[in-house]
Amino acid sequence: MAGDKVRLGGMALPNGVLVHGPTSWGAAVRLPDGTVKVVSARKRVLGANVKSPLLRGPLKLLDAFAVLPQVKRALPEAKLPVERPGVIGAMVASTVAVRAVRGSRDLAPLAQELASGLLSIAPAVVALRGGELAAYHGAEHVSIGSYEHGERRPKEHERCGSHLIGPLLATSAVGNLLASRAPASVRTPARAAAAVGAAAASVELFGWMTRNPEKRLARALARPGHELQARFATAEPSAEQLEVAQAALEACLAQEQGDGRSG
Repeated sequence: MAGDKVRLGGMALPNGVLVHGPTSWGAAVRLPDGTVKVVSARKRVLGANVKSPLLRGPLKLLDAFAVLPQVKRALPEAKLPVERPGVIGAMVASTVAVRAVRGSRDLAPLAQELASGLLSIAPAVVALRGGELAAYHGAEHVSIGSYEHGERRPKEHERCGSHLIGPLLATSAVGNLLASRAPASVRTPARAAAAVGAAAASVELFGWMTRNPEKRLARALARPGHELQARFATAEPSAEQLEVAQAALEACLAQEQGDGRSG
């Protein structure tokens, strides 16, 4: 991969693609009349330059999601995965199920936390299944991967956020297990601290995994995310969907290089 390539991330939308870099983002959607609408702007929250390991992970996650309100204001035609009724229902059901699992006396504490972690990702799985979202997710990966490697890449990407699932399940289970043993009076803040710590540790682990893909532990931690990508979260994109993803990527790069216009 060329050293002067901009480090990019992205998010699939039900009708398009969002691509974001260290300082900017670009989004493109296919309108009902078949035209492609593209918008880009500078980010208002920057997490790329944070050096503290404790803050780097949470702020990078905040960085990725903080652009969504900007996108909706600048591109109201953009649909977000969480706007689907099925996803909202899955979130409610997941919350109820997690409470039931944590209140169970039939499971060991560590098993409770692992089961709770798996249940908590159910809304994401529901969000990525159905409609065109999985195909736009594949288009996002193809466009970003092809840009990074200089050749056509597959619909799976080694830095997809789904690869955070393995590290996050492991760190959240350990953190919540420790928090559950705290005195009742401080258990709620202990769980909050555990969540921040798990996010920080997961992003650091994720970075190590991308730098050391040949390591057995890295492969094991990446396996859940890889299976989610391959089986549920991505589909082969059409030429029209790749056109939308490429438009979003080019708009983001134009902003990163100082050539774009704010949306």
